[in-house]
Amino acid sequence: MKRLIRLNVNDKIYEIAVEPNRTLADVIREEIGLTGTKKGCEVGECGTCTVILDGKTVNSCLVLAVQADGKTILTIEGLETDQGLHPIQQSFVEKGAVQCGFCTSGMILSAKSLLDQNPDADEKEIRSAISGNLCRCTGYQKIVEAIASVKDRGPIS
Repeated sequence: MKRLIRLNVNDKIYEIAVEPNRTLADVIREEIGLTGTKKGCEVGECGTCTVILDGKTVNSCLVLAVQADGKTILTIEGLETDQGLHPIQQSFVEKGAVQCGFCTSGMILSAKSLLDQNPDADEKEIRSAISGNLCRCTGYQKIVEAIASVKDRGPIS
């Protein structure tokens, strides 16, 4: 039996009837239509489905949509504003950290969470923050450089 849930996704409210076994990743992608949240391993190991749920990064493939009822979710689509790309997104583009792009949204959201908590994160802290996100292109150095360069741009939001 479906249950009506209410989600605040990227500052927009959605009321959706969902089956109790549907994951947050499925609802974000299939019901809301935000496909920037990728589905990779679906067991919480690759981080491609990372979203920020009430201020903390989660693997949305491991969260049931009903568990997110009443919560605030930020997806990769919520970072860009009318002024353009978020500084982390812009840095990924400028530093060539996008590569194939599959892991990029999870990497960027993990970086945002880190820099929100610690704007002066060093390389070790950056590597630790993105350790739950797998890059199959094996290009972590450019990703780390992109995240590290954001702090030189000043405060981010």
